[in-house]
Amino acid sequence: MDVSVVLGFLVAVFLVSVVPGPDMLFIVANAAAGGRRTGVVAAAGMSTGLAVHSVAAALGLGALIQAAPQVLNGVRIAGAAFLLYLAYLTWRASRQEFGTPEDAPQLPRRTLRRTYLMATLTNLANPKVILFYLAFVPQFITTGHGSWPATVQFLVLGAMFILVGFPVDAGAALLAGTLTERFFRTGSRIRRRLERVTAAIFAGLAARLAIDIR
Repeated sequence: MDVSVVLGFLVAVFLVSVVPGPDMLFIVANAAAGGRRTGVVAAAGMSTGLAVHSVAAALGLGALIQAAPQVLNGVRIAGAAFLLYLAYLTWRASRQEFGTPEDAPQLPRRTLRRTYLMATLTNLANPKVILFYLAFVPQFITTGHGSWPATVQFLVLGAMFILVGFPVDAGAALLAGTLTERFFRTGSRIRRRLERVTAAIFAGLAARLAIDIR
């Protein structure tokens, strides 16, 4: 692979990664609801989904999934239902009254395995990610004498995508989790507002998944 192509790909991936999107919103919302550790686990789940997309694109399965979106409907329905459940729990917690910051409960810790699985499924169920891989990554595939096989190039570029994207997502999770933990210690009013914003994010992501159901 040509060095200039690789450098161009890395720059493009970084720019794509730092622009907030549904995946980053999901990560930040989980970090706000469950702390830094939960947010980083959500970022790892998103990267796992990207790894699956990379392998699927390398094997030519992306076009097949795109042609049969009904296969993903079950995943989307389950994901939307679970996100609504998280929105409900977070909103209910925001309505609890506490006399002093010390009376407030500790930051809730979500099951890390569940967070990881939901992050992975949320990424896999996003048809825009599939279309992105099919439209974006092939632009950096080189052909001709001395070029690596296309399958290998897809896998290498996918790995680079994850190596660039995961630190960005994890950094956003650490920042959101740190700020949240400080807000939780500050007072119940800020805590309630933060929880309601988090609930709104979960509900919005659930609506977005539901809209994609065909």
